[in-house]
Amino acid sequence: MFQKAGQNGGVERALQPQGVINSFPKTPMYALFFRIIPNTNKFAAGTVITRLDEDSCHLIPPQDCKSATNVPYEIVMVSTTDRPTKRPRLDFDDGPDTNSKTREATSTLPSLVSESDAQDGSKIGYIENKDGSSTPSVQLRTLARVVTPPKHSKPSTEKFPTDSDKEHFPIPVNKDVSQKLKIIPSPIQLMRIRDLPSYRNIDTISLSDIIGDPLIKECWQFNYLFDVDFIIKHLDEDVRNLVKVKIVHGSWKKEDRNRLGLEEAAKRYENVQLIAAYMPEPFGTHHSKMMILIRHDDSAQIIIHTANMIAQDWTNLCQAMWRSPLLPLSSKAIKMSNGHPIGHGERFKADLLRYLGMYGKRLGDLAHRLEKYDFGSIRAAFIASTPCRQATKIHNPSTISWGWLGLRQILHQIPSSTPQDEEPIVNVQVSSVATLGHTDSWLQNLFDVLSDSKPQEKTDSTLSDSALGKKSRGRKPEFHVIFPTADTIRRSLNGYVSGRSIHWKLQSAAQQAQLKYLRPYLCHWSYGPSNSVTSQGDSLLPTPSNITRIREAGRRRAAPHIKTYIRFSDQSQSKIDWVMLTSANLSTQAWGTLPGKDSEVRISSWETGVVVWPTLLVEDKMSTNGDKGSAVMVPTFGIDTPSDEQAQSAETEKASMIVGLRMPYDLPLVPYSSDDEPWCATAQDKEADWQKISWM
Repeated sequence: MFQKAGQNGGVERALQPQGVINSFPKTPMYALFFRIIPNTNKFAAGTVITRLDEDSCHLIPPQDCKSATNVPYEIVMVSTTDRPTKRPRLDFDDGPDTNSKTREATSTLPSLVSESDAQDGSKIGYIENKDGSSTPSVQLRTLARVVTPPKHSKPSTEKFPTDSDKEHFPIPVNKDVSQKLKIIPSPIQLMRIRDLPSYRNIDTISLSDIIGDPLIKECWQFNYLFDVDFIIKHLDEDVRNLVKVKIVHGSWKKEDRNRLGLEEAAKRYENVQLIAAYMPEPFGTHHSKMMILIRHDDSAQIIIHTANMIAQDWTNLCQAMWRSPLLPLSSKAIKMSNGHPIGHGERFKADLLRYLGMYGKRLGDLAHRLEKYDFGSIRAAFIASTPCRQATKIHNPSTISWGWLGLRQILHQIPSSTPQDEEPIVNVQVSSVATLGHTDSWLQNLFDVLSDSKPQEKTDSTLSDSALGKKSRGRKPEFHVIFPTADTIRRSLNGYVSGRSIHWKLQSAAQQAQLKYLRPYLCHWSYGPSNSVTSQGDSLLPTPSNITRIREAGRRRAAPHIKTYIRFSDQSQSKIDWVMLTSANLSTQAWGTLPGKDSEVRISSWETGVVVWPTLLVEDKMSTNGDKGSAVMVPTFGIDTPSDEQAQSAETEKASMIVGLRMPYDLPLVPYSSDDEPWCATAQDKEADWQKISWM
């Protein structure tokens, strides 16, 4: 049996147990850990010092804890999937029982002699030792809740308030529809909106879901704006003072107001470290939005998202994120190579490490440690920008360039499923439009990049190369730029306050000239004025007369800070060739300038993003060559999984897999009228928002 902590090396005995777990359940899985009791010896309170080996069922200590002595401990068992209805119990024997049948796992914690409440609400008790003395023990509040969120939350069973809502939120696909069709939920997840009803937040995710896991050891935050107190608040309450928080920011000037605020806030936390990025360009920003989480269970996770690390961005603004699977430490030495296909895990790893390398020695240790993790389960392409000058001619095709040059490399590898007689659609949805120039040269260059796709293979031996060249990439897409109007901001959940996060300057003559050539592409984030705007819900707005059916995303009143670029293969916008989630808005600083006289592209800002397309997600045993019908990606509304109707359509087309993409905006889009103007945060607006506040 396990011995209780005492004065003679209780932890050392615990780390070398004679007993093993008789059996444990397959579902739900549980993780067993030892935690250090607070304020004892050299280990911090709550530190995880051992874990359960799922193959042998033995408790395995980390290397640096093998010699621990005189350190009181407690046995902790927590669910890694669904919360159990009863606190689980684990039976320990003096040795393995290979003949025992699998049964529900149970856990026996050390008995408490006495108990009182700690200041933070935890229960403090005392373990009775053999010599009659007592050792303090803590029942952490972490044990009362799930610590590792499931990959995708289950669809809510809550009833919709009205029959009309049911029409806009299709029921998830019934898995019995087909045993052959594989169903994949959206690789992009929307973030939860605080002031929308729960039926608008199905399958969404919150900041606490991401960084509130007590198994997180290090939390690396790459971003533009930070509220240190806000970040710490969302870490698990039992370990928030133990997690090493690394904040990578772009406030390099010592007198910068943002930097001074960060430094003042960081003084309140010993576990927070500030790291200033190299910022050589005067108009550049550190605009990347990425998290890298290092965990106690020897895994890591990469998260690409669109929100600043401040309260406003995580409450009532529309945001989204992409999360990698948990990446395990590799069991064998990994030889780094760029020779992997674009979109596969090891290529993602190589491009991410190259991005981290651009920070120089500041992040050298992080990059070195990430080299030891296995990225093989990732299916996405990493796209980024760093302050630099780069030649337009790609000398090494195995290395992804930065900015629009890198995006062109990625899109050139993605097959298009658009029929020859169809015109594809590319929706560019951003939260900021910078100064792009008096003419549309830069915009058209970006549109050309977004039009690129993998050339079709020549199948007819009689087809000439010139004819093939004309057909290889199909027709140029129809482009839309989605941006909110002032009326959209007025009706948003936070009213004009939301407009602080959305930018487009329109006052100067040059800015008006830019608006003129952009206007033909502009589309609404949400439709025209509503007569019944309230603080709650997502009010149903009037439908334009030429639209008979609206596919509602449920985010009309959540002002958009999200940035998405999506290519639809058809005019009905029912199938998707690829999606990009990124921090990059429409700006030359983010994507890079047009080539200068020296044939170089100049990039000023730091940005991060991911590109995902359906054939990437096809299992190895299925076709991955982009053949028509092997995999299809479809837009989903209100939920992350495709509907029955979409699944049946995919089956008809002989698809082996259907992938959902959670849409942040309604379809079809509504173009701007001649009277509509984009929201401009630097202009005054006397018309009050729904909260009776004017923007002056």
